[in-house]
Amino acid sequence: MEIEPSSCSRIGDTTEDDNNGVCLGGSTSMRERATYLVWRDLMVVLPNFGQGHTKRLLHRISGFAEPGRIMAIMGPSGSGKSTLLDSLAGRLSKNVVMTGDILLNGEKKKLSNGVVAYVTQEDVLMGTLTVRETITYSAYLRLPTTFTNEEVKGIIEGTIMEMGLVDCGDSLIGTWHLRGISGGEKKRLSIALEILIRPRGEKVYFGEAKDAITEEPKGSDAYKKFSVSEIKATLAEKYKRSNFAKKAESKMKQISQFVCFHGPETSTIKMSQAGWLKQLSTLTQRSFVNMSRDIGYYWLRVIIYSIVSICVGTIFYDVGTGYTAILARGACGGFITGFMVFMSIGSFPSFIEDTKIFTRERLNGYYGVVVFILSNFLSSLPFMLMISFVTGTITWNMVKFRHGFSRYAYYCLNLFASIAVVESCMMVVASLVPNFLMGIVTGAGIIGIMMMTSGFFRQLPDLPKPFWRYPVSYINYGSRSLQGTYKNDMLGLVFNGLAPGDPKLTGEEVITKMYPLPLNHSKWWDFVCNIRHSGCVSHHILHGSQVQRESFPVFPNNICKKNALSSKQTAIIQTIHVF
Repeated sequence: MEIEPSSCSRIGDTTEDDNNGVCLGGSTSMRERATYLVWRDLMVVLPNFGQGHTKRLLHRISGFAEPGRIMAIMGPSGSGKSTLLDSLAGRLSKNVVMTGDILLNGEKKKLSNGVVAYVTQEDVLMGTLTVRETITYSAYLRLPTTFTNEEVKGIIEGTIMEMGLVDCGDSLIGTWHLRGISGGEKKRLSIALEILIRPRGEKVYFGEAKDAITEEPKGSDAYKKFSVSEIKATLAEKYKRSNFAKKAESKMKQISQFVCFHGPETSTIKMSQAGWLKQLSTLTQRSFVNMSRDIGYYWLRVIIYSIVSICVGTIFYDVGTGYTAILARGACGGFITGFMVFMSIGSFPSFIEDTKIFTRERLNGYYGVVVFILSNFLSSLPFMLMISFVTGTITWNMVKFRHGFSRYAYYCLNLFASIAVVESCMMVVASLVPNFLMGIVTGAGIIGIMMMTSGFFRQLPDLPKPFWRYPVSYINYGSRSLQGTYKNDMLGLVFNGLAPGDPKLTGEEVITKMYPLPLNHSKWWDFVCNIRHSGCVSHHILHGSQVQRESFPVFPNNICKKNALSSKQTAIIQTIHVF
């Protein structure tokens, strides 16, 4: 399909120009921006690492794409269409091995962001933003910082007009509770995000070898006695011996040889041209807007936390300093630091959506993992503080814990640190298990283990030492949070004895004897340990995002290449056996 008419738009057309029968286009502007793409003998395999057979994803695929033309890939599900596109766009996982040549204007180039635009099959968009806001944030993430605001706005408005999104520019994309734009408008928006930086290559959709065969089989039942694999092998072998294959090979040689000497020069474009601080500020602002508009992200949790806090306050109202208050204060602290923090698991659905967007934008080279983690923490910080202080204020005043502003501040900050650890944990789960049901079950199991080893259900010295005491309870946020809560509330208090006339019990005695916990470190050290746990969990997001994309990240590349060579020989032997 032609998309730009020209008197000589393709290599091989005859013209009066002295170009040996090769022309780059009918206008100077087209010749300046024309880009030719050729791929030869692409072979993509998934090494077995010594277990089973090596899986061959692509086998000796060749083709080309010219400027001014649209090409399409046709084939059944699982035939390798997406793998071919990923190979051309440089988006293959590191656990697969690709061989062959990819030539951009006759030179071997690695296609990356700024060279090729890649629109995924699924529209992964942030539903709480408008069309204009989505394009604006993407522009500030990717365009160079040397651009003025007027230049950036001009590019944004030009892209909106070019893709026909003017009428819906200020409309929300839409979520589960907000009506948004149509499916066609979402697809145009996805394309707009990729052409925003004006990529220098053409979008490539090239069919398999068998799709070039135009001969009809003799009789309608000619292939019914063959299996699907036999039909595919027959068609592929027939194509190799046909004139179509010879013409395609000749055309690829023409493109590679001519464009290499006469075509426009190509340069390597940096994956993301925006500065690190610009990316961080843009992502933080975008995430904050998304969290503010999505009622299910934090606002619903604020309401639930407030209701549960009132329930806790009424049950433990003015708990006092009687002997039974010792158990009541411990139970109240255990519920708040355990069960109430457990409600942060409700953030998992939102984290899944954030992870999908992050995966798409990271593969396209928008930004790195560190920027994503920092922006997510900074944007969620006000909401987590709000939840902590709302919950802490209600329960603190109703239960009447030991008075003092510093104790109140520690109580709320300790709750904030616990929520931060759980939310970081759920982000790790979302990066490893991007499935709603499995993620909820996995996250609930992890937090449940933390609650059991926190020292409330069974005292820390009584935990089995080989595993549950060392190291689980030491890396558990719950044990540190609960110890800090006990110290913050009970130290300095005096409790009545079990019976009238019995000696009174000090808070120090309660903590060291009834809750056999050490007092050799401050409650602030417990708080610092919780903050450290949150940082460590966030660090694991770096590895979680890699594990999700790379099935075998621990194997060195030389092992992959060694398996690739052996798999290539195996594939050749299997081909000879079939034919």
